[in-house]
Amino acid sequence: MRTLRFTFDAEATTIKPTRIGVVASGDLEILVDDDGTPGIATVRVRTSIDGFDSVWEQVLQRFFAQNRIGGRWELNDFGATPGVVSLRLRQAAQAALIGESN
Repeated sequence: MRTLRFTFDAEATTIKPTRIGVVASGDLEILVDDDGTPGIATVRVRTSIDGFDSVWEQVLQRFFAQNRIGGRWELNDFGATPGVVSLRLRQAAQAALIGESN
């Protein structure tokens, strides 16, 4: 299991803790919570796939450039494609900002 850590500037804060997706074949679970640090998004990615550090960084940089949402983001990956990662990030952002999750 590999752990990657990233930090991004943020403007908005989450409204409530959010969980999106599941850890299963080809999917991704995202947990978002307010960590009490304004202006910062901390991201921890746990993945079983080696060699995709730069892909993770690019996808996350693109997301947080457009969605400056702070808090603690935990991504638990089980082989999700960049498209699935982007979809789950958007779902988590929406749920965290309007206070709904599944």
